[in-house]
Amino acid sequence: MGLSAKQLAFSILALGSGCVIVFVLYEKIGLTFSCYVAVPIVAPIALCGFYSYNGMGFREVFIRYMRSIFRNKALVFQSSGYRETVLEIKEREEAEKRAAVRKAKEERKRMRREKVKSRIRCLFKKKA
Repeated sequence: MGLSAKQLAFSILALGSGCVIVFVLYEKIGLTFSCYVAVPIVAPIALCGFYSYNGMGFREVFIRYMRSIFRNKALVFQSSGYRETVLEIKEREEAEKRAAVRKAKEERKRMRREKVKSRIRCLFKKKA
């Protein structure tokens, strides 16, 4: 399993451009710094030949990535009656609470009436 034609071409291109950059900058900034300058230039060239993601080459992946970063539209929240909905929910809850309180009061009244009736019956039973 050797290199494909695309990989071979881009590896030769990367090596050639790296050598040219190092030889041109060697006398001006030294060997180490000329290599530091060459790497960011050579790496994308080499990646174009070897990198593949979902059938896309490095160039296409990189372009799509940059577009997703810089061309995305801002997602804006648009309210659709949020306050009205909240008010309706609160009113419904308050109505349920009022109904529960009313029901509890009625239940207490009924219990008191039954208690009074039972006491009255007890009094009449004792007399009879």
